[in-house]
Amino acid sequence: MLIDQAQIHLKAGDGGSGVISFRREKYVPRGGPDGGDGGRGGDVYLSVDPQLNTLLPFRYKRIFKAPRGRHGSGARKTGKSGEDLYIPVPPGTTVKHPETGEVLADLTEPGQTFLAAKGGKGGRGNSHFATPSNRAPHKYEPGVEGEEIDLALELKLLADVGLVGLPNAGKSTLLSRVSNARPKIADYPFTTLEPHLGIVSAGEFASFVMADLPGLIEGAHQGKGLGLRFLKHIERTRVLLFLIDSTSSDPAADMVTLERELGEYDPALLERPRLVALSKADLNQSPDPATFPWDHRISSVTGEGVPELIRHLWSLLQTSPT
Repeated sequence: MLIDQAQIHLKAGDGGSGVISFRREKYVPRGGPDGGDGGRGGDVYLSVDPQLNTLLPFRYKRIFKAPRGRHGSGARKTGKSGEDLYIPVPPGTTVKHPETGEVLADLTEPGQTFLAAKGGKGGRGNSHFATPSNRAPHKYEPGVEGEEIDLALELKLLADVGLVGLPNAGKSTLLSRVSNARPKIADYPFTTLEPHLGIVSAGEFASFVMADLPGLIEGAHQGKGLGLRFLKHIERTRVLLFLIDSTSSDPAADMVTLERELGEYDPALLERPRLVALSKADLNQSPDPATFPWDHRISSVTGEGVPELIRHLWSLLQTSPT
């Protein structure tokens, strides 16, 4: 199950307090102040884990707290600092302010971290407050509270090639043909209700990631058919593969619909490198290239034209920006 939105609450550790303490040694009845400082509270980080591909863990746990710092002690001993807390998130996670929508971080690279909440400083012990006129201060500082924040997480899948098409255009069938992904396949619209990723082999030591995105419908950029939720995943794809049903009564109109929805959502998507493939070639129906230009004619059932399409996609990826 792909969970691509979550909201979490983070609390960094509070700093430990400084202490009031005085030296107590034999033959030194009035030792000076030796109260130690409190330890620092733990920070909270978000860290990219390439093994994750969903925000599902945050459905069950939404509150995270880092340990606080320990209080200081005598003999000028500083309290132990709280350990930093690292929360794993999948690549492609965008961190936003839940109310303003401001983007705080875009986490895409494995191992990348984002300091989300900073731990509080430890307070000073009374050893810091001695003066010539007050050699036995009964003063200390409490620890500073750690930061507390709510964050909205949004996952946008990272893929080299994004499959774009109307419902039932054959996207899931193609992905299952060329990769080890096994999306649900059936002969009715909206079989795919969440994106699927598959690794496609393009030859020895050559492969790329293909994303099967749920079918777009007219009005998707306004949220129809959960369009907005799925259109965001296209943002991170390097190459677009438009899959047009060759049995459609008007393939050109289908293409216009897809381009319009992408353009209304983000005009920059129309500038991405692209290929147009006609699906279901085994049914022996194809529009005239003069009226509707296309790059490939394929059948995911028989495999016709699929190897050529994969080679063309791989070639296009070599010249496409990362």
